[in-house]
Amino acid sequence: MLFDLDDTLLNRDHAVDNLFLMILEECYEDIKHSARIEMLEKFRVFDKRSYGNGDKTKVLESLFDEFPPKYRLPHNDIQDFWNNHFPRCFSINQNTINIVNSIKRQVKVGIITNGSTQRQKAKILQTDLNHSFDIIIISEEVGFSKPDKRIFELALNKMNVQPEAVLFVGDDIERDIAGCQNANIKGIWFNPHMNKNDTEIKPYAEIHSFDSLLRYIT
Repeated sequence: MLFDLDDTLLNRDHAVDNLFLMILEECYEDIKHSARIEMLEKFRVFDKRSYGNGDKTKVLESLFDEFPPKYRLPHNDIQDFWNNHFPRCFSINQNTINIVNSIKRQVKVGIITNGSTQRQKAKILQTDLNHSFDIIIISEEVGFSKPDKRIFELALNKMNVQPEAVLFVGDDIERDIAGCQNANIKGIWFNPHMNKNDTEIKPYAEIHSFDSLLRYIT
């Protein structure tokens, strides 16, 4: 069983909120509660806009332009700030680890994630996920990213398994589910927010909680 990382194994939205608190502490002071809520909503929007882009400078620049800080991080320092602080904002849900470990007792498990090698490795180390998985593939490291079928085929080769023996679990209907299906792997759409599927892509299965995965390996 193969897994996506962000918004599947790890709750990226919570991490974004934690990073915002770090930025408040570093760059602002005496922000009223109502203004703080407005700033957080905008920060989430700016982050979503840049999702999939490794350079996060624009996210913070947009926040600083709209809400001038007391101390503005220099333009050239923003990327380093993000790279160093964002991975520390992640934590792992113990239930998720318990389920992964239950699955691992029966089948090999791996991670396929898009993103920068530095940040994705730091997130994995921060949450101890490196101890739970047989293989970890990061797009920047291997030179292609989901939905490119080659990144899935690389995982199959590393695990020495045929596609029909594998399930891939991910939250992104296009990158994860269409991507794995391009490599003839069945895709389980992890959809905890019960988003509507407005695409032509039909996942092998849809789950709303991680616990549901256990029924696919017994």
